[in-house]
Amino acid sequence: MTNNYNDLYHHSIHDAEAFWAKQAEQIVWDSPWQQVLDSSDAPFYRWYPGGTLNICYNAIDRHVDQGRGDQDALIWESPITGQDRRYTYSDLQQRIAKLAGALQAMGVIAGDRVIIYMPMIPEAAMAMLACARIGAIHSVVFGGFAAPELAKRIDDATPRVVLSASCGVEPSGVIDYKSLLDQALTIATHKVEHCLILQRDIQPCDLTAPRDQDWEQACAAASPVACVPVDANHPLYILYTSGTTGRPKGIVRDHGGYAVALQWSMQNIYGVEPGEVMFTASDVGWVVGHSYIVYAPLINGSTTVMFEGKPIGTPNAGEFWRIVQTYSARALFTAPTALRAIIKEDPEGEHIAAHDISQLRAFFLAGERSDPDSVRWAQKHLGVPVLDHWWQTETGWAIAGYPFGVEAIDVKIGAAGRPMPGYAVRALDDHGEDVDVGELGNIAIRLPLPPGTFTALWGDRERHRQSYLSQYPEHYLTGDSGIIDADGYVHIMSRIDDVINVAGHRLSTGGMEEVLSNHPDVVEAAVFGVNDATKGQVPLALVVARSQYQGSEADLVAELIQRMRDELGPVAAFRQCALVKRLPKTRSGKTLRATMRSIANQEDWNMPATIDDPAILDEIAADLARLRVR
Repeated sequence: MTNNYNDLYHHSIHDAEAFWAKQAEQIVWDSPWQQVLDSSDAPFYRWYPGGTLNICYNAIDRHVDQGRGDQDALIWESPITGQDRRYTYSDLQQRIAKLAGALQAMGVIAGDRVIIYMPMIPEAAMAMLACARIGAIHSVVFGGFAAPELAKRIDDATPRVVLSASCGVEPSGVIDYKSLLDQALTIATHKVEHCLILQRDIQPCDLTAPRDQDWEQACAAASPVACVPVDANHPLYILYTSGTTGRPKGIVRDHGGYAVALQWSMQNIYGVEPGEVMFTASDVGWVVGHSYIVYAPLINGSTTVMFEGKPIGTPNAGEFWRIVQTYSARALFTAPTALRAIIKEDPEGEHIAAHDISQLRAFFLAGERSDPDSVRWAQKHLGVPVLDHWWQTETGWAIAGYPFGVEAIDVKIGAAGRPMPGYAVRALDDHGEDVDVGELGNIAIRLPLPPGTFTALWGDRERHRQSYLSQYPEHYLTGDSGIIDADGYVHIMSRIDDVINVAGHRLSTGGMEEVLSNHPDVVEAAVFGVNDATKGQVPLALVVARSQYQGSEADLVAELIQRMRDELGPVAAFRQCALVKRLPKTRSGKTLRATMRSIANQEDWNMPATIDDPAILDEIAADLARLRVR
């Protein structure tokens, strides 16, 4: 295979079937596929139809079979509880096989759904792999979700079993998972047959017989089971997208294409080899956790670090760097919001200097747009490539990025990198025509999407078509707006809904946020459009200042307004700006711009299910009221 990005990408686009057939050789198949790509039901394409495999075998058993059972597979760090554990591939194989046996004893068979509602503990990963082992379809619901949101997902997925724990642990205290689960089961219309509950020492719970069973007792009584081969397109999991209202949108991923894409990405995007350590600071409730805490590192034969903690406060802003040092992590992957939290607490990088991170090769960011100031800070203090990349719950792995394991490509701060293999990325106008190079457009991807991307929305084919495939024929609409520059780099600026129209001029809120974040006294900023009787919309900005800033709000706002005028010109009509203590975010780190926009426009809005701290919206409402008074 070529070690040149341009040749690699060209091959993947112009001879996709040959490219992905070659990559599939890295995966163990029980029987070969009948064809690489099935186009008979376009635009609903399928990869490797007829082939059979099991992703749990590829993630666990094959490494044991190849004599690497004694290698560390999963390392768990829980600074909140003061615990840590290591599991070899042999350890995981034995535990997962017994857990899969316990599921079978409760009647779970291939195709049945299993909800996993658990904190960031090793058993959550084992639960995912145990489901995959027997062909059951897992659906991880972010731990600590409120009972009504969990109930919606139970009703949509109709699981036979729910796997949960007695509690979760946050810096703020213990979260009573069992109580939340009991409430959800009361609310839900679908009746779950069994619940398997892991008792944590910090807060055990009462079990409701005969529905509830004790995790450890059930596993001890179970017979271990082998991996069940399934079709390449057999659903592996359903993952509900964050921030949904009404009926949740369940993204469906397969066994075959997902295994192939993740195997390729580990070595070619992240530069991590078998036996090396990857630390992804995310949560298994999100797509990043599915792909790069659980499946990809294990498929690759690497060691994955699972972290029950926060970037700051457990105990301080040096926790990520301590883990990198302790386990010689070669790649660290987190969200820009986590990096900004660290910068705010440790602006001089003193915690980094206190640790030996010489084994770290690269630092990866994704989940939202990485502001240039934070990237420069990380470049300065880490001394390794800082690589933004862009992907979605729907894609499961990077659409655009830097192929760190292939060759060094110049980093453009503010860009998400170049398209990854199989992604034919375009910036289109509303009529489906390519916009000029460097101009803002709707980002779409020519079909077929590469392996590893979603194959369906659970139980709703028409919603799949209308949401993603209807605006541009033979294209997937990403929902993001952005720019493709002359060098082919992709710059994601905002969601399409966040592009604002000021007196007929389409302006990117992401571009405005970049201008504001480049100010030395600004940590982060959120810009969104508010209604204006004359111009249609005008931008409004909420800005978080650095903790060291000693000046007045009026002075900083005046500087920011002038900076925006200098950078974008008077066309931006930028005059509304306020300093805030913090911005409202989802638990996965995305800023809730749409909610703030509704509050600012005095429109009806619903409390987002995924908000990290609901109380912050009262603060934001008060700050927006101050702006209106001005």
